[in-house]
Amino acid sequence: MQNGLRIVRSYLLIVNGMFDRLKMTSRYVVIFLVLIVFACGDSEEVRMQRFLLKGNLAVAENNHDQAVYYFTEALKLDPCFADAVNNLGTVYFKSKRLDLALEQYNKAIECKPDFINAYFNRANVFYEMKQYFSALKDLDYVIKVKPDTALAYFTEGLVYTKLHDLPAALKSFDKASQIDENNVAYMVNHATIKFYLKDLGAAKEELLRAEKIDDKEANIYNALALIAIEEKDYALATQYMNKALQLSPRQPYFINNLGFIYLAQNDLMRAEEKINESISMDPENGWAYRNKGIYYFLKNDFASAERMFKQALEMDSFIDKIHFYLGMTYQKTGRQDLACAEFLLSEEHGDKMVSVQDLKKCK
Repeated sequence: MQNGLRIVRSYLLIVNGMFDRLKMTSRYVVIFLVLIVFACGDSEEVRMQRFLLKGNLAVAENNHDQAVYYFTEALKLDPCFADAVNNLGTVYFKSKRLDLALEQYNKAIECKPDFINAYFNRANVFYEMKQYFSALKDLDYVIKVKPDTALAYFTEGLVYTKLHDLPAALKSFDKASQIDENNVAYMVNHATIKFYLKDLGAAKEELLRAEKIDDKEANIYNALALIAIEEKDYALATQYMNKALQLSPRQPYFINNLGFIYLAQNDLMRAEEKINESISMDPENGWAYRNKGIYYFLKNDFASAERMFKQALEMDSFIDKIHFYLGMTYQKTGRQDLACAEFLLSEEHGDKMVSVQDLKKCK
């Protein structure tokens, strides 16, 4: 058995090239920059820039309502002030108002057709809206204009992962790492794809290299735990997962994975506790429902197991070994035709879980 790794979603929304600096620069320097603009007169252009900088400062301080006000004031002076339109979109994105964010990024590109920041930001919106091919189209534009942008390749890798095109994802993460070779987020995702491609040795080697760079990155230990599970070293898996949870105790993926380790050891009471905790924190994680199905299967509650597996499939048809477990559930309840259909899908997905004896029953 193996559980799902967590792809690290580590993107940066670019706000007029200023957002990075607001995050990295002291507040006093930013205020100084604002005062310089204030001292330059009161023309319409200066007023627009003033509102833009005040809005950027509000974004940096997570004061979204104030940021919307300042960007809107700038747009009253020039409705096609692309920087303010783009930044307003970013505020909406950070507030999870994706439709409004998309509307603003579309407008920013309409006002400034070569606005690379808006293309990148719009790709992130498309990613969150599961419009993956639209995201790839925008990222392709970014990469053509700035082929040395590691973050664009990284985001492209995330999109290909969602499309389950693992070779393409690996290639994109490769390019990101070549440009920014010590970026731990890139390394973890690159190793994750290697894990999915069953190259466990290479995945482990890369994760241990990432640990030397940043031993406070919880996702490293989550991934190492999943490799240990695959190798059936449950003591080591527990050690790694506890380390991940020490660093990020409220991460539902990690809690679910710990539950899976308990499942693998038939410790059903602790497994149920952790899986339920994970679902209550993140009810959108299909892997947790798969694990809850395995729990019911091991308890011989096949009706509940079937319900959980089907729910997991509705959420993500590519969840690892889901077809095998559903097939076993059908077999246990005497529905061999349905079991064989699921076993066939399991084999097509490369699970390598269906026994020769079970395959013979399907001939």
